[in-house]
Amino acid sequence: MKTAIIYSSVDGQTKKICHALKNILVSAEHVVDLFQIQDLTESITMYDKIVIASCIRYGKHNEHIIDFIQNNSQVLNNKKTAFISVNLVARKTEKNTADTNPYVIKFLDSITWKPQLTGVFAGRLNYKLYSFGDRLMIKLIMLITKGPIGSKTDIEYTDWNEVTKFGNKLSDM
Repeated sequence: MKTAIIYSSVDGQTKKICHALKNILVSAEHVVDLFQIQDLTESITMYDKIVIASCIRYGKHNEHIIDFIQNNSQVLNNKKTAFISVNLVARKTEKNTADTNPYVIKFLDSITWKPQLTGVFAGRLNYKLYSFGDRLMIKLIMLITKGPIGSKTDIEYTDWNEVTKFGNKLSDM
């Protein structure tokens, strides 16, 4: 089974999740290629399974990921596929599934590709990584959503047990 994992990551958490999924698949004897969306030059037609992962920034998935999906939806709909969204809203248990996460619901409704498996994982909040403008915007969003706003906040919300469960489902797909 040859798998491509294609991701977009701004601050590194989506990349970290994709590496963990790659390790799970490799341990199950899958051949896995990992690509950051900007570096993808391969044709996806040669893969049996395709995983696309995107983080959320200011309420939207990465534009390169969206363009890639729109340009390849026919191929994606004929392969075994999965989509992963990494966002801070998913830190709340009532918003960490494909059926309850507003970003994922809106995104999946806006595209013609229908992945067979969808994962929603909370990311990492680390204000030290953000530019001044990003820090202000994210603090405002956190204030509205009752999240932490302290400038020294560094919290990894990712539930690695859920990532492992998802990786096992992906392996069995």
